[in-house]
Amino acid sequence: MISRYSRAAMANLWTDEAKLQQWWRVELAVLEVLAERGEIPPADLAVIQANATINPARMAEIEAQVHHDVIAFVTMVAESVPGDAGRWIHYGLTSSDVVDTAFSLQLCAASDVLEKGLQRLASALRHQAISHRLTPCVGRTHGMHAEPITFGLKLAGFYAEVQRNLARLSHARQEIAICKLSGAVGAYTQLSPAVEAAVAERLQLAPETLATQVVPRDRHAMWFSTLAVIAGGLERLATELRHLQRTEVAEASEYFDTAQKGSSAMPHKRNPILSENVVGLCRYVRSNTLAALENIALWHERDISHSAVERIIAPDASIALDFALHRMAGVVERLQIDSERMAHNLWQTDGLVFSQSLLLRLVESGMDRDTAYRAVQTAARRVVAGQAKAAKDGMVGKGGKSADLLACLRIQLADSADPKHAAALPEKLELDYYYREIDAVFARIFGDYASS
Repeated sequence: MISRYSRAAMANLWTDEAKLQQWWRVELAVLEVLAERGEIPPADLAVIQANATINPARMAEIEAQVHHDVIAFVTMVAESVPGDAGRWIHYGLTSSDVVDTAFSLQLCAASDVLEKGLQRLASALRHQAISHRLTPCVGRTHGMHAEPITFGLKLAGFYAEVQRNLARLSHARQEIAICKLSGAVGAYTQLSPAVEAAVAERLQLAPETLATQVVPRDRHAMWFSTLAVIAGGLERLATELRHLQRTEVAEASEYFDTAQKGSSAMPHKRNPILSENVVGLCRYVRSNTLAALENIALWHERDISHSAVERIIAPDASIALDFALHRMAGVVERLQIDSERMAHNLWQTDGLVFSQSLLLRLVESGMDRDTAYRAVQTAARRVVAGQAKAAKDGMVGKGGKSADLLACLRIQLADSADPKHAAALPEKLELDYYYREIDAVFARIFGDYASS
């Protein structure tokens, strides 16, 4: 991944040196277990522990000759150990024992970094949701005004999704936290399952149930798929905030620094560039999932068709998602929220968003549902027609206001043979009807949020 989208906490996990450190961590754990079991001399282990060093430059020289990275690694480390103690390094192991187990350690570490990013985003969403628990805004379906909600309720839904993704990531981390030391074809011909179990415990991993020469790649595919689901949730949030920043909506906006410039050509522009950037990164993260799924099907007990793929997608997907998580958290933390504009947009359709509650009032009064529906729909059309006429006459914004939905419906029902239907209508359009269950929903999502 290019440095532009890399944060040190994640990127440092995927450097060549970091990978070699994990390889050595696995090799050393095996040596320690073998020494404890009396299968290699403890004195030789002490010599190895005191002298073994990792020299990437020397390893590169050896690899240029042998064309095998693990052999080059083992040779390089053994050269740094005096005497013949180095002969025990890589004892009983095949390359994938080391590489796959070390890869598990890297993926676990990456999961821990991603978890912190999700926690930061959750904290930001929680704060904004509770702060705007009763900030009125309009809910939209198909991009059109639907019914009143609150901005806090909107954000609470995203918070709940982040919590689900935290649980998914924890499960994916557990599934990939695997130690595999079963040898060249998974038969434990050199090291016993007991050695594998002891090494796994030392590395805080679990032994693979049954491996070939490699850890089965369905585990990795699930991990990358989880990253894709997290990216999908991030993009959903970023897309919502992009829409809210459109000129015609203008209900929220990204923080814009005083020295910041939005366009090279148009000085007035304030573009939703951070949210757009998150969308692009999330597309990339999801695209890597297909490669991980393709890696599941390997030949017989092992081939290396998965290897090159994972060398690319593991760093890139995790680094990109880590960056996107923290960028999105920063957007939410400093989100500029225009509650007055939200209220303006909510009321700009002259009460059309109250149509369902008026429909139900008429049904409750005894009117047939279809008749009630058509009555409210007809009144809504009159409101829209009045709005269109006001716009045509140039009266919008100049005091020319058409009647709202409630008024139009009252007039329409005035000639009704049964006046009880009109009497069932509320005196005025109020938002309290729509917000009466907000506290119950918030308690379900946030617990005792009022005291936090």
